[in-house]
Amino acid sequence: MDQTLKGQTLVFDADDTLWENNVLFERVVDGFVGWVAAPGDEHRTRSLLDGIEARNVVAHGYGADVFRLSLRECLQEVHGRVPTDEDDARIVELLRPLTDRQVEVIEGVAETLAALAPHHELLMLTKGAVDEQQWKVDASGLAHHFRSVHIVPEKNEDTYRQLTAELGLDADRTWMIGNSPKSDILPAVRAGLKAVYIPHEHTWVLEHEELGPDDATLQLARFDELLKHF
Repeated sequence: MDQTLKGQTLVFDADDTLWENNVLFERVVDGFVGWVAAPGDEHRTRSLLDGIEARNVVAHGYGADVFRLSLRECLQEVHGRVPTDEDDARIVELLRPLTDRQVEVIEGVAETLAALAPHHELLMLTKGAVDEQQWKVDASGLAHHFRSVHIVPEKNEDTYRQLTAELGLDADRTWMIGNSPKSDILPAVRAGLKAVYIPHEHTWVLEHEELGPDDATLQLARFDELLKHF
């Protein structure tokens, strides 16, 4: 794009786009694997946990409570026994970075949203447990930039079609902005929207999916680069 666009609808992912999220989970995983895995068995334990998480996401959704369940099931499988009260207490302590209700807004996000808001309609679309995502929204201090915030259990093609219909959005002028190929970019494009891909080095492995050269309308290295285009 040679010139900045005006009067667009910009739909923002939240976790790992507006604020840090998966890096907190990764710190928990590192501590958990270091605790339960036998020496030299760390990779297998991590792969086991990834599989358990993938199964539980389908069955129970997202969030710290589901993650706690996955850690508990992984411990049980690795150690071959039901977790004790002491194990459960240690898992709760490991999860504290996810449950202390602090949000680390990514550098440049607040300033960029403030600059975009006068010229565009901003929406937030995030998936996960409603209560958990809502406190992140509130703690971030970013909500006032958005016309509306939408918390959904999953982000797929139907989600984007429903949002477009519900809000009467013009698909040709609506952009999904996020870090996840699986949840942000590919389903939005399949639903007829445009997409801006901003990779994050700590994107969750379950959100990885191969992007073709034409799958994202625009790819940026940093969030504040949006100001060069919008």
